[in-house]
Amino acid sequence: MKVRDIFKIKYGVNLELDKLNIVSKDEPGVNFVARTSRNNGVVARVALIDGVKPNPAGTLSCAGGGSVLSTFVQEEPYYSGRDLYILEPISNMTIQVKLFYAYLIGLNKYKYSYGRQANRTLGEIELPTKIPDWVHSFDLSEYYKLIVTNVKSSPETDTYNWLDFRLMDIFNFSKGKRLTKEDMSLGKLNYIGAISENNGIRQKIDGKPTHKGNCITVNYNGSVGEAFYQKEEFWASDDVNILRLKSTELILTKYIALFICTVIKANKYRFGYGRKWTLEKMKESIIKLPATKQRLPDWEFMESYIKSLPYSDKI
Repeated sequence: MKVRDIFKIKYGVNLELDKLNIVSKDEPGVNFVARTSRNNGVVARVALIDGVKPNPAGTLSCAGGGSVLSTFVQEEPYYSGRDLYILEPISNMTIQVKLFYAYLIGLNKYKYSYGRQANRTLGEIELPTKIPDWVHSFDLSEYYKLIVTNVKSSPETDTYNWLDFRLMDIFNFSKGKRLTKEDMSLGKLNYIGAISENNGIRQKIDGKPTHKGNCITVNYNGSVGEAFYQKEEFWASDDVNILRLKSTELILTKYIALFICTVIKANKYRFGYGRKWTLEKMKESIIKLPATKQRLPDWEFMESYIKSLPYSDKI
């Protein structure tokens, strides 16, 4: 059987969270479900809107984009963001069976990598005709806390609220300089190459640095998209682009840099299979970052978040 044989598939309410009134869990409201793979899909609790009926309780929410095919059982009425589908069982179904189907649907997410969405093919996903006996008799009491959602929304777990920023609006760019093996000699200066390990340091060479420290290096060739924070001055190869903050009022701390490097690396899949992330493409590339109410990058949060991680004192 296919998903469309077991569920009625419809598009969700399609609201934008930044235009809604977020409330605490003790205030009247409904969960807001987005295209995330965490917290049962819930990113916030919001106030009801006159004339906008929530999606019904007892349905499955399924991400058509974003964290594609992240599927959850929603036991309360809820609002939903864009590219979220609502699966309503055609016949009566226990919570155990719903969870079983949600899990099976999610197993198909590997088919939708590299930005593919599941909007046209969700209904065609194959599901088993017979439900195993253990599913019907499974005792959820011990695990039910894993189904209950925590609606506290925070930037570290809710990238849905992050905003888009062009790299060229945040950073000034420069390129590395070609250096042949014949012209190299051993020394103490870091030579940054287009590699994926050792913080980009291919070897130590003798010579004068081409760039000062306290910046980010990003490979546009070789191991494309690998990004590293460079504390010390260095020589960068011509396969590497160098990023420095445009703002003269902000110091690029190692904590902020590591946060940014992680976000940049998350975009490297776009440039696999021999595609180069050229300087012009990199300048125009968009990354998502936590933002302030003024819609500016939230540098303070980035730094405090990295500092809050285990072993951050060893950085």
